[in-house]
Amino acid sequence: MAKTIVQEFTKGLWEEIPPFRLVLGLCPTLAVTKTVENGIGMGVATAFVLVCSNILVSALRKVIPSKVRIACFIIIIATFVTFVELVMQAFAYPLFLKLGIFTPLIVVNCILLGRAEAFASKRGIIASTADGLGFGIGFTLALAALGAIRELLGSGTLTIWVKQIQIMGPSYQPFEFAIQAPGAFMCLGLMLCIMNLLGKK
Repeated sequence: MAKTIVQEFTKGLWEEIPPFRLVLGLCPTLAVTKTVENGIGMGVATAFVLVCSNILVSALRKVIPSKVRIACFIIIIATFVTFVELVMQAFAYPLFLKLGIFTPLIVVNCILLGRAEAFASKRGIIASTADGLGFGIGFTLALAALGAIRELLGSGTLTIWVKQIQIMGPSYQPFEFAIQAPGAFMCLGLMLCIMNLLGKK
């Protein structure tokens, strides 16, 4: 039992890490990763919603009629997204402004509905919690890594908890393309390539 729970948790950290292995959740991955801070903020918000929705879907899996299960899953996810949005407005308003429309758009993130349908609706609460935690942490790490690369190349800094740390020297010429929309695709493509190469090894 414990081994199974560990497997469910760890698969989302590497084997099935959403943006790089399953190629899911690309909209926020590309849109909000101009800085590390934005990536971590979006990742943590998504992880919270993922864990909570997995738990509730698993708890109600025998009660929800199969014909309306998708609608019920979306309502559950939307409830937790609204909660996260209100908490961010109250306690992390600058980050809420930076993430903009992509916070409420967590509702339509394929990862959340995919895990609810493929896993939580068929498994117990403990396994569903482990699955949600693994995928949530994996998604957060992926966004933070992509945000770090883009910010470092694009401005020579790393922004962590509102504090901008200068990493590159004063003579560094920022590669501003990296923090623009096309640069997001380029950096994601390079990271997908690296992940595929590592996966083959």
